Amino acid sequence: MEPVIAANADLAWMLAAFVFVLLMFPGLALYYGGMVGSRNILNMMTMVLSTLGITAIIYVLFGYGLQSGPSVGGWGIIGDPTDYFGLTKWMSDEGTGTTETLYYVAWFILFAAITIAIVASGAAGRMKFSAWLVFAPIWLILVYLPVAHWVFAADTDDAQGGFLLNDLKIHDYAGGTAVHMNSGVAALALALVLGARRKRLERPNNVPLALLGGGILWFGWFGFNGSCALGASFLTQVVILNTLLAGCSGMIGFLIIEKWREGHATSLGLITGTVAGLVGITPSANTMNPLGALMVGLIASAVVALLLSFKSKFKVDDTLDAFAVHGVGGIVGTLCIVLFAAESAPAGVQGILFGGDFDILWRELGGIAITCTFSFVMTWLIAKALDKTIGLRVDEETETTGLDSTIHAESAYEIPASGVGHGPGLGAQSRHTTVSVEHAVAQSVPAGQS
Repeated sequence: MEPVIAANADLAWMLAAFVFVLLMFPGLALYYGGMVGSRNILNMMTMVLSTLGITAIIYVLFGYGLQSGPSVGGWGIIGDPTDYFGLTKWMSDEGTGTTETLYYVAWFILFAAITIAIVASGAAGRMKFSAWLVFAPIWLILVYLPVAHWVFAADTDDAQGGFLLNDLKIHDYAGGTAVHMNSGVAALALALVLGARRKRLERPNNVPLALLGGGILWFGWFGFNGSCALGASFLTQVVILNTLLAGCSGMIGFLIIEKWREGHATSLGLITGTVAGLVGITPSANTMNPLGALMVGLIASAVVALLLSFKSKFKVDDTLDAFAVHGVGGIVGTLCIVLFAAESAPAGVQGILFGGDFDILWRELGGIAITCTFSFVMTWLIAKALDKTIGLRVDEETETTGLDSTIHAESAYEIPASGVGHGPGLGAQSRHTTVSVEHAVAQSVPAGQS
């Protein structure tokens, strides 16, 4: 039930875009890793990167069928898991669409894995890694794959697709619902079940690392949004330009609000605003002209910055602000389609401020409400069930000491006193005196970041 890539040149662009998206994983690991405390940086990175391995296994076995297979019973709720089981019938270059099917499996593995990786941010510094390895595949199967089917599976002549796309007819260009709202709301629910960190005001351990990770994320976003054009076309050009513009205006919008509310503009605020702008343009990239893209980035980042300026008043410890940046940012980007989508843009959607039909309003609001409600309730139930059975949170001593050393037996910033090297017995800390190299921490942290 996947669209067909028309030509070899289009496939070449898609393969290049695939590599761009793959780079988002180390980018997100660096971005989140730099923002947590120095005792938990490796744990955060490991949680992010592990999602790719988990997702790949499930997608090949039955996950791609759940997402893109024909809807079971024709209800538009979930795909048939047996339709692509093991991908065995697709291992041939003969027949229409076969090559594209293999590409789409790989492509959607990355989309799904990056969504789960964002959810991990809500658990930073306090969740058992073993519990995460149980939570992540369950969440993928019970939450992400149903929503992805609703949004990404199109109707065909002989099969029913997802109901949000085909019946409610929402407009979501590249995953504002299935990826961003879904992950942001899920991170909030997971954070609620886990409870706040004991050392909640711990500062970012390495702001330059977070900036580097955010920059790599922006690079990957051109592949993320650009690949959804399904080839090298005029639409691809529009989407890539809009992705650039929204990121640029996003950084400025956040800095303006940060300066107004907090009295200073920070580098971490700059990259947070950029990501918020990119989240906002994800659902709307093919509906905006360049001026509209600037507006999307500006509005999305400003709303996120305002929300984060009140974060200290909330008891919920959404550690790395996934709900604000991804959940709220995705909602704002979707509502921007309703307000000022340009009919001259490739999607041909007209916002109500430019004379468009109000019919678009209830459709997009319906998509937002269904996605957010389902994601929050299901994530909360999954987390609660696991917490009551295997337990989600580490004990107080482990949390205080740090998850890097206690769970992974590693330290991000310790090197031998005699210098960096790989001589005999380097791993045996009893034979070597070590010194702790703590990276300098920024003196000011943007609103909501801790």
